[in-house]
Amino acid sequence: MNDHPNEQQIIEQIPGIRKALGKKLLILTHHYQRKEIVDVGDYRGDSFGLSQKAAADKDANFIVFCGVHFMAESAEILSQPHQTVQIPDPEAGCWMADMADIYIVEKAWDEITSLTGEEAVMPIVYMNSDSALKAFCGHRGGAVCTSSNALDAFHWGFGEREKILFFPDQHLGRNTGNQMEIPADEMIVWDPHKPLGGNTQEAIRSARVILWDGYCLVHTRFKVEHVLKMRDRFPEGKIVVHPECTQEVVALADAVGSTSFIVKYVENAPAGATIIIGTEVNLVKRLALENLDKKVLDLHYSLCPNMFKINPENLLWTLENIGQVNVVTVPEATKSDAGLALDRMLALAPQTTPQKSAESVDGRQTTRI
Repeated sequence: MNDHPNEQQIIEQIPGIRKALGKKLLILTHHYQRKEIVDVGDYRGDSFGLSQKAAADKDANFIVFCGVHFMAESAEILSQPHQTVQIPDPEAGCWMADMADIYIVEKAWDEITSLTGEEAVMPIVYMNSDSALKAFCGHRGGAVCTSSNALDAFHWGFGEREKILFFPDQHLGRNTGNQMEIPADEMIVWDPHKPLGGNTQEAIRSARVILWDGYCLVHTRFKVEHVLKMRDRFPEGKIVVHPECTQEVVALADAVGSTSFIVKYVENAPAGATIIIGTEVNLVKRLALENLDKKVLDLHYSLCPNMFKINPENLLWTLENIGQVNVVTVPEATKSDAGLALDRMLALAPQTTPQKSAESVDGRQTTRI
């Protein structure tokens, strides 16, 4: 006889713990979490919106972030002194975030600014990065951005300085530059493994945007052939993709936007619509279940294995050891500088409000990414 509890038995134990802790506990779930995790959370949303929600909740002493590590770090940076942030699996990382660390970014900064001067370059870091890189930007007058407000961040950056160094996702940066109609030859890619990032001194001096050679493995799995195949199969369908996709895929889509944008796009679509989505498959599956009056399909199967590391078993274990295990901490000096970069982002534009947990698509859509 197997006495090991199954997944459903584990899930059934969580409401009792939540009830016992009451308002002291806040469970946050990212859009890419599997349905059974989202269903037991208090709020679902994108990484920064959830972090804001946690920081604004004065009653919560314990914040359990069901997402990847950089998201929990952001919640810790924005947290209040009485709050403890935990993550069910500390090994839930992010490949893209790992493509840029503080040492190679500082080396690149020194190489670039030795040619341009520091006053010419605005560092802007994507939310998908560790706390040291957020602090790097904060210390140098830069900002953090999300996929929702990258365009606002670029406009702000160019209002302050001549150039933008954007890292770690080259595709979000390029798609944002394309929105601003920046010529392709004024956007260069920085390969940290090559001298001068693989560029000439003249190319660096003349570039307006310097893009780090990083990418999301989930979103770069989507290819032009996937778009063409789905267009052929569902000519009436609308294709919406995330701006971490390549510019070739974005150019063929009907709409492009953040995870929160994609959720609203599906919710606002008319009954009977066919919507084909290029983002993480757990979100696509959940949107299909929540919008049964529409046909919601994935552009191509693409799972984030790091998000999938959060499971009912390690969530329950974290809740049973609330405030004790898998605590996320950020050094105070790092926290201070990273907070500056996040505060600058907050000043750019309103952020998306997370949804409380359960409890027009005609023509090509132009949207901010």
